[in-house]
Amino acid sequence: MAERVVRLDSGLTVAIDEMASTRSASIGVWVGVGSRDEPDASSGVSHFLEHLLFKGTDRLTARDISRRVDRVGGDINAYTSKEHTVFHCRVPARHVADSISILGDVICAPSLREEDVESERQVIAEELAMDDDSPEDVAFREFTAALFPAHPLGRDTAGERGTVAAMTPEQIRAFHDERYLAESMVVSVAGGVDAGSVIAMVEESFSSVRPGRAVADRTTPNGLGPGGHLPDDTEQVHLVLGGRAIPRGDADREALDIANHVLGGGLSSRLFDEIRERRGLAYSVFSSVSTFEDCGAWTIYAGSQPTTAPAVRELIEIECVRLAAEGITEEELADAKGFLQGAFELGLEDSGARMSRLGGSLTLLGELIPVDEQLSRWASVGLDDVGRVADRVFGGPRVAVSVGPALAS
Repeated sequence: MAERVVRLDSGLTVAIDEMASTRSASIGVWVGVGSRDEPDASSGVSHFLEHLLFKGTDRLTARDISRRVDRVGGDINAYTSKEHTVFHCRVPARHVADSISILGDVICAPSLREEDVESERQVIAEELAMDDDSPEDVAFREFTAALFPAHPLGRDTAGERGTVAAMTPEQIRAFHDERYLAESMVVSVAGGVDAGSVIAMVEESFSSVRPGRAVADRTTPNGLGPGGHLPDDTEQVHLVLGGRAIPRGDADREALDIANHVLGGGLSSRLFDEIRERRGLAYSVFSSVSTFEDCGAWTIYAGSQPTTAPAVRELIEIECVRLAAEGITEEELADAKGFLQGAFELGLEDSGARMSRLGGSLTLLGELIPVDEQLSRWASVGLDDVGRVADRVFGGPRVAVSVGPALAS
């Protein structure tokens, strides 16, 4: 694996993974700012900006951008998270120069016209309405608000109707000017490319990037909200339960990966086996872990009919208590290690996954962990490590939110 990371004179970081055996190239621009970095009055501005950057630049219209990617069979998109925003493109490797040029224009010279702000405001309103029509999305949104009450991490990344409706073009332009700075960005490229050529392309296409580093004034959340049940006319009750976890740089990160996989991360997990396979009480049940700079979250989701939802909730509680009190078995440890290592290695076959590994690691961790080191981190986890982090995380306070018909008593 031929990886190269350089810092340009502008302060922009460029990371390249040469994949001689592939004919594709994936390019990502990772901006170290997300929804938790927004002022309360501008909640949703990162997501709004994500939409607007594709509306055109000083030299490209929105149609120019879409046609140039479409005509080579590629795709271009973006997403906003709590702590970063990513703009990404995947094309045949021979077209990588044009794709880097497009992304450089999109990031460095967006038009941000007033008429585009108004049209995208309506698009985002439709997106929020679409989410409101999904009871599962509503359950996760309300759970996050309860897990991080009165804190930016508890807000929907897309913002709220009120802030989206009131946001001005001046607020959006100011956020772009203050946050989209060279030292807060990583350009990652993976695929059938030459590293030296890619560096030269990025230097040229991002030559107008503003210097400096965006200051993230982040505060750590405290306390949990009450949770509760939201009535809705659905066939299922959508239950989301969880609590606080550890930050991404914590030494127990890999042990938590294993604990989560045993609990609800796969087809052999305790929750899937007990609730779906043995009892048939749910079609979908799983757990996941999210990590942030200073904290984290663990989450369990299950969808079940009103008559069986209370039993599902009870079984989830039982499994959480058992995991925190007893840890896991040797067999479960081996299964989880095998899954995590295997899934990680299989992901390395795809240029998009390798681009994301470069950009995500450098943006969120400030370093690139070698593949063999990551594999060895999982391999070195012992039963005591899992027991310690399971008690630390799953033995702590938790909150639950459900959406759907009234629960059976």
